[in-house]
Amino acid sequence: MRRRRVVAAVGAVSAGLLVLSACEKPTPLSTITVGRTSVSSEATCGGEGDALKAADLTKCLADKDIKSISVDPDETVRFGVDPDVADKRWTILMNGQPLTEDSDKTYRTIPGSVFFNAQYGAQGDSTLVSIKAGDGKKDSQTVTGLWSFKLKKDD
Repeated sequence: MRRRRVVAAVGAVSAGLLVLSACEKPTPLSTITVGRTSVSSEATCGGEGDALKAADLTKCLADKDIKSISVDPDETVRFGVDPDVADKRWTILMNGQPLTEDSDKTYRTIPGSVFFNAQYGAQGDSTLVSIKAGDGKKDSQTVTGLWSFKLKKDD
């Protein structure tokens, strides 16, 4: 009886490894956390390290099929990226415009009120926020990945 369990376990592990070896490596994740709620996503565009063309980037920023999270303007919004993304430097965009300087840290925080303040380019009760990965050079304009999220104002 014990031998059957061992054989079954070895078979299951082998099958799992075989399935995993056939899969492509997923793009790194980016995560936004507000209070106790988080939303994570693979890259909306790119994310594999190759430079994106300007036309692809514009199309990506217009994508409507993105994850959303509610944000109380009094809360802090936390952004997290995989270490692979941080090593290549990243920037937070708000409605397509840089909100922060590029960084090589895996974590950043921004007050929630910023995302609904007209002074920063906000319009209405929702804002498109994107994480833009670079090529590893400080202040480079080369984009290798884009992760987009919609932040919805929670009153």
